[in-house]
Amino acid sequence: MAYKIAKDNFIEKGNNRVILATDGDFNVGLRDDVSLVKMIEKKRKDGVYLTILGFGMGNYKDGKMEQISNAGNGNYAYIDNILEAEKMFSTELWGTIYTIAKDVKIQIEFNPAKIKSYRLIGYENRMLAAEDFNDDKKDAGEIGLGHCVTAIYEVVFADSGNRDDSNQKIDTLKYQTTNIIASEELLTVKFRYKEPKGKKSKLISKSIYLRDIELDQISNNLLLSTSVAEFGLLLRDSEHKGSASYSQVLERAKEAAKYDPYGYRSEFIKLVRISELLN
Repeated sequence: MAYKIAKDNFIEKGNNRVILATDGDFNVGLRDDVSLVKMIEKKRKDGVYLTILGFGMGNYKDGKMEQISNAGNGNYAYIDNILEAEKMFSTELWGTIYTIAKDVKIQIEFNPAKIKSYRLIGYENRMLAAEDFNDDKKDAGEIGLGHCVTAIYEVVFADSGNRDDSNQKIDTLKYQTTNIIASEELLTVKFRYKEPKGKKSKLISKSIYLRDIELDQISNNLLLSTSVAEFGLLLRDSEHKGSASYSQVLERAKEAAKYDPYGYRSEFIKLVRISELLN
């Protein structure tokens, strides 16, 4: 019904969007995930975007709502208190409502002469196959006005003393060899996106050198991002947590909280302290 209303009142060159507030426990009309996703994938072709706001506890269906919002060229947020509601409808409103790039894909190629191995932390439910990067028919994520996307990789440098056994488990190929091209580049980032009303993607590519990374000038945002990632490894008791610790998480989070206009970073520190006490 919401999509029908949006279609009947469609504004050419306007921002046409359905905003759904729900606990995700659908019990009217289409109910199963596959049917809902197919319906919303069909509707997005009409140029109507989707924002899902999650409310509730207990029977709350978080995974279902994220999957549906992804299918609808949209975004999703969970609201559990009045402060989170203020954040969503005030601070982040325009980034949620106005999409500036759709079907955004990022592909990173590490130089094996510089990086021995790497691991993407998180994004398990957003991974695409390598060949999907150049496929404009493959749906991907959207970026709103003022939003940024952060992906964190753990890397092992080729000249480090850390042992990498990943290649030891694979026999040497009989019919082909791999030649490494000599280059001072550390990695290449490829960014592909479509304009909000576009159908053909555009490509941006940039190479990064080790000299581009200034370790003594790490931003507060990066300090916070890495502390959140480390906290996630501890919460999951990840096999990759290594020497991760609550003290390290708190140290970087406190440094990052020196800039905290909305109080979110202080709230994160409080959450870490509670978790540390419970563990």
